[in-house]
Amino acid sequence: MLDDIHFMKEALRLAQAAFDAGEVPVGAVVVWDEKIIGRGSNQVEQLADSTAHAEMIAITAACNTIGAKYLMEATLYVTLEPCLMCAGAMYWSKVGRVVFGASDVKNGYKRIAGTQNPFHPKASISYGIMEQECAQLMKDFFAQRR
Repeated sequence: MLDDIHFMKEALRLAQAAFDAGEVPVGAVVVWDEKIIGRGSNQVEQLADSTAHAEMIAITAACNTIGAKYLMEATLYVTLEPCLMCAGAMYWSKVGRVVFGASDVKNGYKRIAGTQNPFHPKASISYGIMEQECAQLMKDFFAQRR
């Protein structure tokens, strides 16, 4: 049986690809029945689109793969705490489980939503999976930019 670490490693690989492309290094995968049905990495700079976050791209890919708008049986793995926009997309697509690596105190959903849950009420949330590796990639990216 594949576990959270297995899928977070794939999200981290996508984050590294974003890093290499000069994008903020965030990667995401959507998993259904132990199969990746959607992948995404930040493409904000490449597409000149502030909504081209890894999670948004992964959700769109997953919905296209299954031919449906709801992902109730899916788990979304993302290397960084989702922003409120991405949490909203997870809400509307009814993602069943969200797993993220590093917290984002500056732009994460908790900063704005506080203790309110912005995800679908039936969604479960797990965090801290490969947290150090995910956080280090972000630190390395911004250290390189300074």
